[in-house]
Amino acid sequence: IYQKKPLSSIIKEVCDGWSLANHDQFALQHADSSNFYITEKNRNEIKNGAILRLTTSPAQNAQQLHERIQSSSMDAKLEALKDLANYSRDVTFAQEFINLDGISLLTQMVESGTERYQKLQKIMKPCFGDMLSFTLTAFVELMDHGIVSWDTFSVAFIKKIASYVNKFASDISILQRSLAILESMVLNSHDLYQKVAQEITIGQLIPHLQGTDQEIQTYTIAVINALFLKAPDDKRQEMANILAQKQLRSIILTHVIRAQRAINNEMAHQLYVLQVLTFNLLEDRMMTKMDPQDQAQRDIIFELRRIAFDAESEPNNSSGSMEKRKSMYTRDYKKLGFINHVNPAMDFTQTPPGMLALDNMLYFAKHHQDAYIRIVLENSSREDKHECPFGRSSIELTKMLCEILKVGELRKFIC
Repeated sequence: IYQKKPLSSIIKEVCDGWSLANHDQFALQHADSSNFYITEKNRNEIKNGAILRLTTSPAQNAQQLHERIQSSSMDAKLEALKDLANYSRDVTFAQEFINLDGISLLTQMVESGTERYQKLQKIMKPCFGDMLSFTLTAFVELMDHGIVSWDTFSVAFIKKIASYVNKFASDISILQRSLAILESMVLNSHDLYQKVAQEITIGQLIPHLQGTDQEIQTYTIAVINALFLKAPDDKRQEMANILAQKQLRSIILTHVIRAQRAINNEMAHQLYVLQVLTFNLLEDRMMTKMDPQDQAQRDIIFELRRIAFDAESEPNNSSGSMEKRKSMYTRDYKKLGFINHVNPAMDFTQTPPGMLALDNMLYFAKHHQDAYIRIVLENSSREDKHECPFGRSSIELTKMLCEILKVGELRKFIC
């Protein structure tokens, strides 16, 4: 092919050589598995030695497939949908099919398909499953080109796709495409996010993580991430609480990370996204300074002192004069490793790590009480040059972890 010659002239020469009329109805196409059309825009990407075939033009092909998928013959319809799923990967063909209002035709088929072929499902269930799978595949491929806005889809279509997540859980291809569509809806449209969030719950998604198909697990986590990412700020913590109640972390550890197979790159990416979204819930506490006048916040420090030094006594049990207690508290706060022994609340006015450091210290003291007491007592008996003060160390460790785990950098992550 002489690259400086117009493509239409090259196609005409080939047609003339085979005595084919109407050369404008033909096009050149890669003869490999991609089947992509050659256009003036991509012709420079043709590699030396590549084999091309003469075939019907994208417009002709789109028109023929548009008619074939509406055939009354189930077999003809199935073959047409299979071809459509294959050709839709090509943006040149996709544009022509979309120009024929092909997306609307596919959505109508999805919305009405279950009812229209309800009787046939019992007789030809495999055929119906394949038809739906190819329809959804074609839809996903066409939408991936970014030609049509996601905001144009009806509630009926969303409900139908959401229903497939449960109804066709055993059909891997249908489940996979349905999850992919839900993820794209959520990520590409605020209105669709709200509608999808009403139709699909975390409880409906969790079972798909407990299977053995890593691709389905990946798409499931991608949908969870999308819902998490697009949720309003006040809803994210609520969603995180639901994920905790459903033991998502334990399920991922058991069925994904510790499964007897390697984690592929896409799964690793989705797990990373989930980690980033989860850690960023800590940003508010990380950037909150302690108010030395807030009694509820000061009570947390009192609780740390009580667990370390008065574990067996009641928290409200006080004896001796006020001056004596103050002196005792100051001594204990020094043993706990705070910089400000008189008013340790001042140690938590730097952000980051803010109140997040105190949250971590209290969690450790309550849930690992023996280890906490041992660390505090062992350190209080060391020489100054060998000390590892619990308070200061906890604050610095929390700050360091926030930097390593990029807490609060969600905006950079999204970009």
